[in-house]
Amino acid sequence: MLLWLTLLVVAVAVIAYVVQSNKKRAVAELADAAAEARRLHERLGGQTMNLTAPGDNLPAGQALADAGERYTAAGSQLESAATIHQYRLAAETAIEGLHYVRAARTAMGIDPGPEIPTLRGQARVGVLTERVSAEVEGRRYTGSPDPDDDNRHYYPGGRVDGRPVPAGWYNTPWWQPALAGAAGAFVGLMIFDAMLAPAYAGGMVEGGGYDQGDGGEGAGDGSEAGYDSGDGGGGGDFGGDAGGGDFGGFDF
Repeated sequence: MLLWLTLLVVAVAVIAYVVQSNKKRAVAELADAAAEARRLHERLGGQTMNLTAPGDNLPAGQALADAGERYTAAGSQLESAATIHQYRLAAETAIEGLHYVRAARTAMGIDPGPEIPTLRGQARVGVLTERVSAEVEGRRYTGSPDPDDDNRHYYPGGRVDGRPVPAGWYNTPWWQPALAGAAGAFVGLMIFDAMLAPAYAGGMVEGGGYDQGDGGEGAGDGSEAGYDSGDGGGGGDFGGDAGGGDFGGFDF
């Protein structure tokens, strides 16, 4: 009987120790996620406030406007965040904004700055290497690896309605209505079939890939919440100094 009581006391002590350790680890992970999200948000704020696009540089101005939107959105997410997942979503929104800043700097012909973390799904879709175009429902849609007055809307790469969209500059942010509802999604599908699927097939996209199975995913770009912790340095967090741009309607 004494042996059983001793074993019971030991078991209870071990369980209590494990529970307490898990609680401490959870608290530490939450604090780390919150600190990282705030750090990225502050970094984005500093970069958007310290950079002004010339009035005649439409792509840079648009990219900075998109970065500002992400700064505001990340701030709102931080105000209501209470879980690790919510803080990571805020951090990812800030990283999107940094990608837009990086795009704006590129459009202005200045040093884009240090590499920034890669959002999940971004690397897999590749980047445009040649100009692409298509006419859908009587409207012309174009894309380019480089910004110009026509192609002023930057997209850092991701998935829209389950389909890969390579990073590049486009003449209209068609991916935004594609995320908004059934009609927009149908137009987005037609744009993909008419312009981007041939671009993948014709080798006009570097990196990433596409096959017919890519069309079956239902979630919009950004449905893969998270980031690639292997990019941008920094061990298990987002790591890496930012230099960059954003994801107009990307993986979210």
